[in-house]
Amino acid sequence: MQNEKHPLNHEFPEHAIDIAKLKSDDPEFSALAKEYHKLDHHIYGLEASEIPTTDSHFIELKNRRLALKDQIYQKLINGDF
Repeated sequence: MQNEKHPLNHEFPEHAIDIAKLKSDDPEFSALAKEYHKLDHHIYGLEASEIPTTDSHFIELKNRRLALKDQIYQKLINGDF
């Protein structure tokens, strides 16, 4: 396992200012970002502590994080803020 965090500011460094603005101004974006952060923290915790989990559950968590990241990216590139 990688044991690496994936914060939004590192995933999208070119959008760091927009991320901060949207977190404070857009409740929907803020909720997506919070869910992403919580899920990323959970995945990192599983990797770091090597807590046993099934591969399918781990893949499900990572796929959910990826889906959230895609939603967040779409809001960033559409500039609807």
